[in-house]
Amino acid sequence: MNPLIGWALAAAALFIGWRTQGWPGVLFAFTVIVFWVLLQFNRAVRVMRNAGSAPLGYIDSAVMLNARLKPGMPMLQLVMLTKSLGRKLSDDPETWVWSDPGGSQLRVEVARGKVVRWEMLRPEEAVAQEAAARPDAG
Repeated sequence: MNPLIGWALAAAALFIGWRTQGWPGVLFAFTVIVFWVLLQFNRAVRVMRNAGSAPLGYIDSAVMLNARLKPGMPMLQLVMLTKSLGRKLSDDPETWVWSDPGGSQLRVEVARGKVVRWEMLRPEEAVAQEAAARPDAG
């Protein structure tokens, strides 16, 4: 959810609570807001715990993940899809990679916590790019 929409809904709940019930309404609205924040936090912790128990940068199928990616997808949703933390390749641009058992790789570029672009590399392309990226390759 867009943070601006979330804050607007929270403010509306507080306002409506005040107008209809006074301080008990504000307290009820505040309780609902805290409950929503705790649900979101619990979801994020569960996703990260599951991803932390999986092998780093491993996915079952790079092709299936490639088909499910969308520009603007939050990083948390990406980790939820992969069920694994990616291997970080670079900081600028922030690039993460996941590999499948067949050797295919999916490289995902992230900016401000959202997927910007991605590319899928088949085994022969992945080996050639890794060799070119190594400093000792010459």
